[in-house]
Amino acid sequence: MAALKILVDITLPDTVLRIWDGSGGAFVDGDGNIYRAAQFAEDSLQNIEAAINGEAFTLTLSLINIDTATGDQVWDYDELVSVVGSPVVIKIQELNDLEQPVGEPEVKFTGTIDNMKVADQSMEEASQSIVTVEVVNAFTLRVLNNGQVLSDVDQKERSKRLNPFAALDRFCERVPGLRDKMIRWPSW
Repeated sequence: MAALKILVDITLPDTVLRIWDGSGGAFVDGDGNIYRAAQFAEDSLQNIEAAINGEAFTLTLSLINIDTATGDQVWDYDELVSVVGSPVVIKIQELNDLEQPVGEPEVKFTGTIDNMKVADQSMEEASQSIVTVEVVNAFTLRVLNNGQVLSDVDQKERSKRLNPFAALDRFCERVPGLRDKMIRWPSW
């Protein structure tokens, strides 16, 4: 019986933090990338599902049972270099009966870090870190804090700053002209 693994790539300024949802040892994907084990909080899995199915979504991803070295690495980045805007990719990897990857992982969600918090918990035998990452996708970024959507002019200016090499997007100019168009269904 085949299984699935949830893989998360968090691209920090000079490294990529790779984690998978579960406990145990490291997981090596088909390209040789090593993913560290972490457990997602229960509501994180529901948030991932909603983000996959939704269009505009702020994903709050809480990672628990992260080893201290990974928690320290994330803490250092958070203290020294801003991680806001760093890309986050959530993928699903199919596994065969021997727990080996089958094919390429399927990308289910991409976004950027909007906020990140790191907290440590002490236990009797060891300590563990909890990393909470708030990830927004491209659709969420179009909405202002007060809930209003950006105007056409603002969206054009924002698009120029975010993607200066893209061809001129004329979508905002074409939409008002569609108001007078008639949709005709084919008559078979």
